[in-house]
Amino acid sequence: MTVLVHPQALENFKVRDFQMLIDGKWTNGSSGDVIERKSPGHGVVVSRYQAGTKVDAERAIAAARVAFDTGPWPHMTGAERSNILLKAADLIAARADELAYLDCIESGKPISQAKAELGGAVDIWRYAAALGRDLHGESYNTLGEGTLGVVLREAIGVVSIITPWNFPFLIVSQKLPFALAAGCTAVVKPSELTSGSTLLLGEILMEAGVPSGVVNIIVGTGPEVGAPMTTHPHVDMISFTGSTGVGKLTMANAAQTLKKVSLELGGKNPQIVFPDANLDDFIDAAVFGAYFNAGECCNAGSRLIVHRDIADDVVARIAALSAKVKVGDPLDPQTKVGAIITPEHLAKINAYVRNAASSGATISHGGELLNLGMGQFMSPTILSAVQPEMAIAREEVFGPVLSVLTFETLDDAVRIANSIDYGLSAGVWSRDFDTCLMVGRKVRAGTIWMNTFMDGASELPFGGYKQSGLGRELGRHAVEDYTETKTLNMHIGSRKVVWSVN
Repeated sequence: MTVLVHPQALENFKVRDFQMLIDGKWTNGSSGDVIERKSPGHGVVVSRYQAGTKVDAERAIAAARVAFDTGPWPHMTGAERSNILLKAADLIAARADELAYLDCIESGKPISQAKAELGGAVDIWRYAAALGRDLHGESYNTLGEGTLGVVLREAIGVVSIITPWNFPFLIVSQKLPFALAAGCTAVVKPSELTSGSTLLLGEILMEAGVPSGVVNIIVGTGPEVGAPMTTHPHVDMISFTGSTGVGKLTMANAAQTLKKVSLELGGKNPQIVFPDANLDDFIDAAVFGAYFNAGECCNAGSRLIVHRDIADDVVARIAALSAKVKVGDPLDPQTKVGAIITPEHLAKINAYVRNAASSGATISHGGELLNLGMGQFMSPTILSAVQPEMAIAREEVFGPVLSVLTFETLDDAVRIANSIDYGLSAGVWSRDFDTCLMVGRKVRAGTIWMNTFMDGASELPFGGYKQSGLGRELGRHAVEDYTETKTLNMHIGSRKVVWSVN
């Protein structure tokens, strides 16, 4: 179901101008250039940012370096940092509607989804604040009477945080509060397509009491701003979320100075469905998993691996539900699928669908570019008769496109699931929990959902196998990722002479 975007909505837009945050001050970029962001759902300019350059990145890195080396933040108690993060969480909650609105109009995601993401982000900030009080090392008093070993956990230093456009506020919230809880300072580069909510976060953090220079936020392109953030010798760690291709470049850049790297990259996530599954639950999860955030989601359930005996019925039922999914104005609370991020990305998604059809796949539903009066939209799309070797079954499309493959045995399903370069997440559906556990143990992915899909919690680690990334976000060890360990090996009393000198 599609609904036109109403031109009357344009009357409510006011272009918002943003500056960069460097060393606790809002400032213009060194070039004087400006980036204008058009709403993908409405086709009008909604935000203007200062366009950062290498000079601005270096200023921000210098501020973060000084704040870490000489400022109070790393030396505060865990309780002091935790209290500031808790205040930030409260302020985020108080401004959640404003933040959600910015994410909605800049990314094209439905406003109802953006508000739900803000609720999740608030929980993450509070969880990180709690972990900041529990960060600790180890002691060893079993090394002999004359030896005591203490292992400290110290903040790693300056962290470059680079985030994508598909979940602007949620993903920065999966990184920044944990870095801050550990005592690190940061330079944050949001996507130049969706920087508004992250810049607003800068206002919130200053109000919460984060000292100057601890969090610096600059906007710009990858070559101009992202590159120096990944190569500069004063940066100690990089936390990046984005495409696998850019993740590989980030890792290569970091290798020049052997920085620690955390990468959350792409996915081509399967849902494996056995004949005894609760199909009512599965059909809903399949549609949600494929079309959530218009499929512009690394965790999207974009591959269905369905037992051959039920494949035709599953495709027909998914198509019937897909036809009821509301595509339209992102600002409409009833919208389920909003706009595609850019015209160029829409063309890329469409090319994948056309190529799959020409290679023998069947378009069982959708496959159309939608003219809703303004903005760029695509219909929810189902491709059946997909073969494992096709590009549509192996590459990340990042759009509302679902590929359906079939299997006959459990081993066949696992082989198909593991046959690609990605390993971010997967789902398995069966009333037989032995089947679920066998699949869960054999599929190489960071998260396996059993009889559900795309559930999550701040307590559960998130990350991937293979080319889906390195490291984990969230979970009780997330703060530890932003630390180094230091061993203090202490000798008590006189040291035993090993080399005598005569």
